[in-house]
Amino acid sequence: MSHKRVTKRKAIIAVGGVAALGAAAILLPQANASQDGSNNAASVKALKAGDASDLAAQLQELLGDAFAGSYYDSGQQQLVVNVVNVSGDKNNVVVQAEKAGAKVREVENSAAELEAAAKTLKTKATIAGTAWAVDPRTNQILVTADSTVTGAKWDQLESTVQSLGSGMATVKKSTGTFSTKVSGGDAIFGGGARCSLGFNVTAQDGSPAFLTAGHCGVAAEQWSDSEDGQPIATVDQATFPGDGDFALVKYDDPNTQAPSEVNVGQQTVAISQAADAVVGTQVFRMGSTTGLNDGTVLALDATVNYPEGTVTGLIQTDVCAEPGDSGGSLFTQDGLAVGLTSGGSGDCTAGGETFFQPVTTALQATGATLGDGGGVGADDGVGDNGQGAGAVDENGDGIDDQTGEAINGNGNGNGQGAGAVDENGDGIDDQTGEAINGNGQQAGAGDEAGNGADDQNGAQEQNDNGAQEQNDNGLEGGSGVTESH
Repeated sequence: MSHKRVTKRKAIIAVGGVAALGAAAILLPQANASQDGSNNAASVKALKAGDASDLAAQLQELLGDAFAGSYYDSGQQQLVVNVVNVSGDKNNVVVQAEKAGAKVREVENSAAELEAAAKTLKTKATIAGTAWAVDPRTNQILVTADSTVTGAKWDQLESTVQSLGSGMATVKKSTGTFSTKVSGGDAIFGGGARCSLGFNVTAQDGSPAFLTAGHCGVAAEQWSDSEDGQPIATVDQATFPGDGDFALVKYDDPNTQAPSEVNVGQQTVAISQAADAVVGTQVFRMGSTTGLNDGTVLALDATVNYPEGTVTGLIQTDVCAEPGDSGGSLFTQDGLAVGLTSGGSGDCTAGGETFFQPVTTALQATGATLGDGGGVGADDGVGDNGQGAGAVDENGDGIDDQTGEAINGNGNGNGQGAGAVDENGDGIDDQTGEAINGNGQQAGAGDEAGNGADDQNGAQEQNDNGAQEQNDNGLEGGSGVTESH
């Protein structure tokens, strides 16, 4: 007979939610591979968004104080790099950037000056319903105020922006109201709230887990894949408000398979790695309420003053979102994980702006990595040969069914269910009717997989005598319980 197996449970929710809109068709064509292009001044490379992100990070380190931000020109498929203070060293700085494949643009405001202006806004204009972020395309700080910022609040914000000086910041009004996107409904549920799963990850201790919004993580400790359903995951850590909006939630079943992909309904997008956002790149958002939507990255390192508190370090986009989309995945066409839905204003009918937690920051803070956190089960054939080698005694007569030789009954980890069978625990072999030496266990050789797998690779194993017993109530117990690690 065959032993019972503890089956590996697949994650019910594929990354990013279950519903999809017609925008899924946008994902079908893949971006062309990077190739060299040219302009009149120098050789500028045509880049995919992911390559532009990598190049921007390299140039920021290479150029030092001369680097004043960058953005992606999607029409030309070029990375544009802002530089300052290059009068005495212009050729060197420009040549370095152009040799790397970027288009260079001289600007007025340095990164340090823009950072100082943002600090002034934080000190003098931290008002609920406001947000600000550096827009490298204008080389200014983009300040946004929602519909609740009126009267004295608006006057305070406007005067603070004016105090920064000409050409340092601009203000725009939003017709909606800034809020986190939590609601009741379907997707992942906790404490009466509904959110969206972001990206499946592997926690630092090897457990399967997923990332979602931090304001979801602080709203409830346990999360289910159906309304009023049993919990399938528990919050391990969460940040909100403050230095981000992210949570790491571990699956309760350590054998949950958590594939690194986003299910957009009509197709599945494989997620290869995490990447920093680049202003100007096209991005896609998947959420449980509104499905798949796309837009453009507008600004980075955004500060958003939600009613619940201030959150820093976010990505600002013109992608829409609605309640229930919180925590959903933001990614690129070529499978780079970029962000987790935080909040914003507007909806997917009238439009609006949405802010996202950078995935790279969340991974670094939690110690998690993108990828499958599922354990390796016995069916995977892990071990010396993974082929079920060893003694086989299906009828419990102590004779190896394959070789005809007697089995020594020591359960040395290389056989399959050899020995006597006692399903009801009465000490009588159910197949032979004879008394069993011992305690009603299925004695004999080996682990069910026939591979001698140990506790660390997730394979099913049995104890030294290969025993499996059942007590009077039919529960597996004693020394022969089939384990899953």
